Amino acid sequence: MRKIDIFDTTLRDGEQSAGINLNTAEKLEIARQLEKFGATIIEAGFPASSPGDFEAVQRIANIVKKSTVTGLARAMKSDIETSWEALRGAEQPHLHVFLATSPIHMEYKLQKTPDQVVEIAVEAVKYARKFFPQVQWSAEDAFRSDREYLVRIINQVIAAGASVINIPDTVGYATPQEYGALFKFLKENVTGIDKVKLSAHCHDDLGFAVANSIAAIENGADQVEGTINGIGERAGNAALEEIAVALHIRKDYYGLETGINLHEIKRTSQLVSQLTGVVIQPNKAIVGKNAFAHESGIHQDGYLKNRQTYEIITPELIGDKTEPLALGKHSGRHAFSDRAISMGFDLSAEKLNEAFVEFKKLADRKKEITEDDLFVLFTDQQIQNNDVPVYKFKDVQVQYATANVPSATVTAVNPDGETVTATATGSGSVEAIFNTLELLVEGEVHILDYRVTSIGKGRDALGEAVVNLSINGEVSIGRDVAQDVLGASAKAYFNAINRQLVKKQSKTKVTVI
Repeated sequence: MRKIDIFDTTLRDGEQSAGINLNTAEKLEIARQLEKFGATIIEAGFPASSPGDFEAVQRIANIVKKSTVTGLARAMKSDIETSWEALRGAEQPHLHVFLATSPIHMEYKLQKTPDQVVEIAVEAVKYARKFFPQVQWSAEDAFRSDREYLVRIINQVIAAGASVINIPDTVGYATPQEYGALFKFLKENVTGIDKVKLSAHCHDDLGFAVANSIAAIENGADQVEGTINGIGERAGNAALEEIAVALHIRKDYYGLETGINLHEIKRTSQLVSQLTGVVIQPNKAIVGKNAFAHESGIHQDGYLKNRQTYEIITPELIGDKTEPLALGKHSGRHAFSDRAISMGFDLSAEKLNEAFVEFKKLADRKKEITEDDLFVLFTDQQIQNNDVPVYKFKDVQVQYATANVPSATVTAVNPDGETVTATATGSGSVEAIFNTLELLVEGEVHILDYRVTSIGKGRDALGEAVVNLSINGEVSIGRDVAQDVLGASAKAYFNAINRQLVKKQSKTKVTVI
């Protein structure tokens, strides 16, 4: 059965989504989960874009063994050399080099002639092959490129040593029929095309990303690129979980394998959503919370008689199952440790002990500990203490009455180690807290978005606060989870501030595929 490689770019293209700023520990956690998910290739980042990205790519390359780890590079010697330093410790060093090929990109962005672009591409691939045994070359904005020119440049980069050719629909303009036809044309006209893999990379600006990716597969693509939950630039990328399940459920039609561990889909999706702060829409295919919900009475009746009347995908297929509740305030360390392992977490003895302490505190306050509660608790322990805090939250007090203006008093430790306190008012309790925090933080801060979501059910459920803000013009997302949503909101604010301030160098913004 034909095998389709899954190229995951959640940590590169996905992280380019507005407001997402994963730290190294979070990237490592996602990379480990992508390895369990079964991604053939993990694009860990853009090493030359910033010291932070370099460090993350290097560490991921050194720990991930079952998936190939790659990094993105412009067609520049300096980018290639930096990428090699980051990726040389990988099991299978792999580089992804890109260069624009559409008339509009060559004229206005690159300001190069078509002949110059061919020369640059060939030299970049040749230079990359001096270091990397595997080199993928991408024609940025390939769909809007001239077909004959694409054939010409692809012929030459294959001769230069490229092992994978990526044909991106960078701006999400193609229809499935058109995109598939482009792959068919290239398969029929490129010299040596049988010696390389063709890859599809689709954006979702018109909502066609998954359909276009499958159309490419039907017309000769051996690899598809995308992200978990479809996150990415603008409207996002093709959602890999949708492609994997579609090819599995309709194996009778496509006859294809992906090697994806479908049972890891729910956990992978949940982890990416939690760490990026990007909420999954309820009706999202495969992983939305309503994906397996049946509201209509007619549907419910049919479902109860035979699940297959209205359910072509089972929750169990994607790992969406509830473990039997066996943990409470009387549970011991051994049972707690077993549950962490069964949920796929690999915690050190120290972090497991810290998680157990937090679990006991939570168990004293909640009647029922859910799987969602444990997932958040274990994840937070696994990634905590990796950033040096700039501001440390200590306490918040809120005074509120319907007839009076709400006020908040916050105590925190500033970067100089001094304990400071401030008070401010607002039209509501949360605004009062944010106005107070703004007095404590040095810099110009603007709240761009704020939300609180319950984790689990019931009046004693944990609340996850997510704050999207800009500080001195740089966008950052912070999050915190607690039963007290006002305290969680204050901590999420500080989390967002700290994330941005501990970045020694901002990431260089480069337009990429």
